[in-house]
Amino acid sequence: MRMRLSQLTVLATALISICPSFAFADTTSTDGEKCRHSISLIGEPKFGADFKNFDWVNPDAPKGGRLRQWANGTFDTLNPVSDKGVKALGLGLIFEELFTSSLDEPSTQYGLIAECASYPDDFSSVTFKLRPEAKFQDGQPVTPEDVIFSFDEAKKINPFYGFYYKNVVKAEKTGDHEVKFTFDSKGNRELPLIVSQLNILPKHYWEGKDASGRQRDLSTTTVEPPLGSGAYKIKSVDTSRKIVYERDPNYWAKDLPVMRGQMNFDTIEYTYYRDRTPAFEDFKTGSIDIWPENQAAAWATQYNFDALKKGYVKKEAFPIKRVAPMQAFVFNLRRKQFQDPRVRQAFNLLFNFEETNSKLFYGLYKRVGSFFENSELQEGGLPQGRELEILNEVKSEIPPEVFTTPWANPVNAAEGDYRKHQQQALKLFEEAGWKISSEPVNDPNCGWFCRFKQTIGLGSASTARALRNADGERMTVEFLLDGDTFERIVMPYIKGLEALGIKASVRVVDSSQYKQREDKRDFDIIIDNFAQSDSPGNEQRDFWGSAAADKDASRNTAGIKNPAIDKLIDKVVFATDRAELVAATHALDRVLLWNYYVVPQWHYPFERLAYWDIFGRPDKQPSQTAGPLQTWWYDADKAKTIEAARAK
Repeated sequence: MRMRLSQLTVLATALISICPSFAFADTTSTDGEKCRHSISLIGEPKFGADFKNFDWVNPDAPKGGRLRQWANGTFDTLNPVSDKGVKALGLGLIFEELFTSSLDEPSTQYGLIAECASYPDDFSSVTFKLRPEAKFQDGQPVTPEDVIFSFDEAKKINPFYGFYYKNVVKAEKTGDHEVKFTFDSKGNRELPLIVSQLNILPKHYWEGKDASGRQRDLSTTTVEPPLGSGAYKIKSVDTSRKIVYERDPNYWAKDLPVMRGQMNFDTIEYTYYRDRTPAFEDFKTGSIDIWPENQAAAWATQYNFDALKKGYVKKEAFPIKRVAPMQAFVFNLRRKQFQDPRVRQAFNLLFNFEETNSKLFYGLYKRVGSFFENSELQEGGLPQGRELEILNEVKSEIPPEVFTTPWANPVNAAEGDYRKHQQQALKLFEEAGWKISSEPVNDPNCGWFCRFKQTIGLGSASTARALRNADGERMTVEFLLDGDTFERIVMPYIKGLEALGIKASVRVVDSSQYKQREDKRDFDIIIDNFAQSDSPGNEQRDFWGSAAADKDASRNTAGIKNPAIDKLIDKVVFATDRAELVAATHALDRVLLWNYYVVPQWHYPFERLAYWDIFGRPDKQPSQTAGPLQTWWYDADKAKTIEAARAK
């Protein structure tokens, strides 16, 4: 199951004291199957059909105020579906899904646009019963035709959805408020849930014309504020600089139990900055309200400004219980120099995480050692039981070490460890056909007399190491970045590579150019992040599947084409129960690791937030996220107190 792209639930509420109850019992669909108010891939849903609100919200949270945030880079499109352009942050605020996620339960969804869903025991289809009261922001009802349009267009336009919904072959209207999705195979337990995550778009809007009389096109970029069915509308847009959302007072779902206590701000703003420094300065002066901190060094050293000392600003690390993403240096396997796994393994040996963690991160991070870190899905030890049976089916197609050696990152715990890893890396390079030679350095400061002395033996030419293959080609690599955050991390890594004769460099580009180069696979190494859930499934095809390798803008940025991995992905997708899913995911994890497609980086099991003390929040925090945008609210009294104190 995919993670929501922005982790923003599109939710809103009114005060519970003036809300009627919309609770309902599970019913029966036209096919005679139980129509479920919620879907969970891990055990029973926590909240029954008659729940009044989630227990991680304050149902009486006041509405009002604003939340001002920052964004890095630029944006050039408000199109929620197309893979073209750089999307503005917060677009998820405008649109609703058939079902919405619970921020306190992994892989669990509750009815939103659809009040319930039904599916047969063989998981060959899913049918959604739409709420008659569901409406778009222009007052028109959400219909089965809108659902079908949204599915067909998303699958056609965006490669991600093409792979994600690969096994969904048809969407059809089966009643005035009912849509059925038919699957091409049986036994895919995840499909009903991932179809429930479909964002519903207004067909009449996208098939119409804009204010200038031009036909709208869902496949292209646009800066026209789109029509949605969510809690917010776009109030204003300054392309590439700022976007402001305003809460819709006529939001159709404000009284639903899944909405109460959430999306409480009247306006939500995102201001864009070219880099972090000016944005952080604006936060310190109060122009930005909340700051998610992703730099350990900054968290440790930069929070000593006056507003924090006086208590106007708070900083907290919120514990998060979810699968840690695989954040990593990702090789472009389409490049000749990275096609040998021994080369990729050597690069992993040359990344000194422990030194980086100590010098740059104050020892706060843990290195990622799995594509499903921090969960029961993470492989460990040697394969056994059902996992071993699955791996034996592809034994001839995977590295033999899978069966004999537990996978582990190199650890530089003691003095001399990194030197040993350099020697191991050099051996791997040599086995792969790359050897170090000493070559003269062309010194631009060495004039004719300098060169004359070198010729007659009175001067010495400078030499440097160069790693070359049998054809004399130099090992070169460029790290492509879309901001300066990672530059200080990459530079020490580059020095380690250069010590073995690799010509390495870093190139920083803006967000638009970065996305274009990533989508067109015009890079050597990038830093990518593969977020996972507790119920992996169809998205694995887009991450690692062969069919996605040659698709522009797919999530298979590495370009993996491995028949064994394709087979293991199918084992994950068609797992019949939780035990089978865990075994299949262990196998997939192990084979991905032993192929060294990435150099793993690190993770941190907390969300670090600094914020001006002008907010209220529920007593209970959801386990999957700190949820400030979803569950916090503006406290006018706190804001007045701080304003008065600062004015003195």
